[in-house]
Amino acid sequence: MDRRDALAKMFSAKGVRVNTNRGEAYYNKLKETMEKRLRELRESPAATKVDIQKVLEAEGLSRRDFMKWASAITAMLMLPASFTPLVAEAAELMNRVPIIWIELQDCAGNSEAILRSDSPTIDELILETIDLEFNETLMAAAGHQAEAHLEEAIETFKGKYLCVVEGSIPVGTGKEWCTIGAKGETFEEHLMRVSKDAAAVVAVGTCATFGGVPAAAPNPTGAVGVQDIVRGKPIINIPACPANPANITGTILHFVLTGQIPELDHLNRPKFAFGYRIHDNCERRAHFDAGEFVEEWGDEGAQNNWCLYKMGCKGPMTFNNCSVVRYNSGTNWPIGAGHGCIGCSEPQFWDKYAFERPMADAHIKAPTGGVEKTVDQFGLGLLTAAGVGIAIHAALSATAGKKEEDK
Repeated sequence: MDRRDALAKMFSAKGVRVNTNRGEAYYNKLKETMEKRLRELRESPAATKVDIQKVLEAEGLSRRDFMKWASAITAMLMLPASFTPLVAEAAELMNRVPIIWIELQDCAGNSEAILRSDSPTIDELILETIDLEFNETLMAAAGHQAEAHLEEAIETFKGKYLCVVEGSIPVGTGKEWCTIGAKGETFEEHLMRVSKDAAAVVAVGTCATFGGVPAAAPNPTGAVGVQDIVRGKPIINIPACPANPANITGTILHFVLTGQIPELDHLNRPKFAFGYRIHDNCERRAHFDAGEFVEEWGDEGAQNNWCLYKMGCKGPMTFNNCSVVRYNSGTNWPIGAGHGCIGCSEPQFWDKYAFERPMADAHIKAPTGGVEKTVDQFGLGLLTAAGVGIAIHAALSATAGKKEEDK
């Protein structure tokens, strides 16, 4: 069994499920929809000359590696093998979908999570190929020049671009503390102007989705999330602090494949990433079931990687795929490193979840109605094609490992 097979087995065991009881008619219709969408993108001019094949070759990956990756994604999606070329083509056409990325009340942590990788995964490599029309952190232009480019991008790609937002929006008495650009717009004015003609708005990170740390008490600037002020637009929330690049890429790739946003939960989070709890896929779940808990830092339980629930772990209350995708090129995640989940992908996470305190003293109820309830029991629905985000990470983690082995 090679590493790709091992990763596929791992994801299957982790409970990443897709309903395969669809029937041939369903898949035929889905394939037609994707083919039509990709044909339209193929016939449109490439907004950027960056080519995924050249990027992969620069990283020592061949076309064969790329197709293995596409095959792994298709398998993760539990789609027929005939969909593999479509997934591969969607990745190659990422440069046809323009992105305008704005930063508001944030620390740029989500951008840094993508930029600081020393061994990039395929989700991060693909993000290098998108048509990034505007991003304050990365662009060379400044002042009036940057403002002119933003206006040009909005007008040129009107109704077609994705507006990616990083950071919360101050709307209270302190909102005048936060302005941007040569015009001195408030963050709220800036967001409303840029999002007005977007095809959809993608809020990246917990600050942009639910207000995050800036919204923590006493919230002096009246910070809120994107969905609190933007109306009349599809909004996709990708929370976590920071958001995992795999989930960002999966969402964008879903839009490339279908021209639509992925299936969302009641908090506008993609179900492929937030459709199940940390607790359901936690590597320490067996210890929870066995009643084996860490009671005090450094005790026998801590030394043997027992469950951290009694030490304040919010895994039973938190929906995210951290335990599957992980961070730092798939190296680890908080619970794997010995620290309980702080629920950073949930609303009010800082005030409500972030404290290290025994769960018996916390006034938090599991959103599913109990620790033992599963996602399926609560009708969170089917995972959609946006699950490519997870598969992307797994597949490129494998190729990254391949390159290490080849050295």
